[in-house]
Amino acid sequence: MGKPEIKVFEFNLFQGYPDLIHGVFSRSGGVSSLPFDSLNVGLNSGDNPLSVEENRARILTKMGTRKAVFLNQVHGTDIHVLKNENKQELVIADGVVTDMRGISLIIQVADCQGVLLFDPVTKVIANVHSGWRGSIQNIIGNCIDVMTSQFECRPEHILAGISPSLGPCCAEFINYMDEIPKAFWAYKISGKSYFDFWQMSCDQMVEKGMKKENIEIKNICTQCNWDKFYSYRRENRTGRFACVISLQSQGAND
Repeated sequence: MGKPEIKVFEFNLFQGYPDLIHGVFSRSGGVSSLPFDSLNVGLNSGDNPLSVEENRARILTKMGTRKAVFLNQVHGTDIHVLKNENKQELVIADGVVTDMRGISLIIQVADCQGVLLFDPVTKVIANVHSGWRGSIQNIIGNCIDVMTSQFECRPEHILAGISPSLGPCCAEFINYMDEIPKAFWAYKISGKSYFDFWQMSCDQMVEKGMKKENIEIKNICTQCNWDKFYSYRRENRTGRFACVISLQSQGAND
């Protein structure tokens, strides 16, 4: 049998922009062994670091870039602004924004949302790690603020894609009264302790001035589809899949 194929999911909204490269990678096509099989990009997951580095290299090859920014994600709201090629070994943040080309911005998730953002007017890209803690702190809105203040983006121009993540079918919070502020209880499924974080993210972007038609939700629940995507809730000890966005280097097609 041959090597498992790397499978990449894309957003329809991002099609038609030849200088934009993006993808949400499934868990297949890597070298990691159980329970991290197989395209795990999370160095802090407990996997063999050499396997993770090989998996990351495969993703960069697939994306056609040689440089990448991997964040040390801490479920906070900090957004890293990348404006030069200074060393990026340890960036503690849960979002990153840049207008630089040839660099893949990579978010690592296993139930949390990877939110890819692109302004086709200013040619600015961003990638956000939004778990439930980030959602109730509105990290996506914070990222949009950074895009507007640091890069002169206009929210109505920004396109967004929300990756496969924990859906309202599985986002159960038994202790939601203690964990989730009352202002967000409107997103609770009636009669249950499940929450719709997809809709929450969409509303937060619209509140910042983005157009609803410029937001695409993949509508794939990671816990239901744990054979394709890592799910911390389903597996506990598991890997992280990659959500990637980059701008093609100038002259790459020349």
